[in-house]
Amino acid sequence: MPQASISDIMDLTIGGLTLSKILSAAATLLVCLLAVRLLMKVARKLLSASKLDARIQKYLLTGVKLVLYVITVVIVAESLNINTTSLVALLSVGSLGVTLAAEDILGNVAGGLVILSSHPFSIGDFVEANGVSGTVEEISLNHTKLVTPDGLLVMLPNKELASAKMTNYTVRGRRRVTQKVTASYDAPTETVKEACRKALTMTEGVLEDPAPAVRLTNYGESAIEYTVFCWTGADTYWDVYFALGENLRAAFAEYGVEMTYNHLNVHIVEGKS
Repeated sequence: MPQASISDIMDLTIGGLTLSKILSAAATLLVCLLAVRLLMKVARKLLSASKLDARIQKYLLTGVKLVLYVITVVIVAESLNINTTSLVALLSVGSLGVTLAAEDILGNVAGGLVILSSHPFSIGDFVEANGVSGTVEEISLNHTKLVTPDGLLVMLPNKELASAKMTNYTVRGRRRVTQKVTASYDAPTETVKEACRKALTMTEGVLEDPAPAVRLTNYGESAIEYTVFCWTGADTYWDVYFALGENLRAAFAEYGVEMTYNHLNVHIVEGKS
């Protein structure tokens, strides 16, 4: 029986494809995979040299890898003489369907990328947005998790958060504490201010710079209103806020300043018989 030549072996048909065509496709696949590896290495270097957030870099690299793999599949299919027109059309229709079905998800992802790139807040910041106040616990592509002061976990969609009015209370590292108190018209203004200054010195965590201040801010119907301003670290805000309120009461008592409150006087007039 004659020995088969190499050309005969290469012409062997497997599943409608010759061995030579299969080997050619395998070589094409190998080259494409090497190209993908090289391109991903270049992409990593370019992104690492940028100022983008590490999480954004990770998501971008995942997207680039997915696109390169899709291109690889199309190229290998072409090398096997498979008509890729229908495959490309199917991918287009599928991507359109996924886009329409996941419109909100994609909107949240876009919002997440905006938040991660613009850095309006970071993990641990105390923020207020969409009527919710809390400490940022986690920033993902879809949602941002806030922990409220009373321990509730709130998940805000990034799509809404990225376009909402937001206040970051801790980004500058310090916060201003404001306390308002009232005193009798009979109490001298300087005595009331001295009592407020004493309360400030009794409160731990008050910063000397910017300096605390006491101002007369309003003349009420039965009392004069004073406002006490001071600054403290972002992480000690509530401790200073409550401690200052308690110390103001103690200092007023020490200086003999009356904390007034609204009175209702009822006069009974006896009718004439």
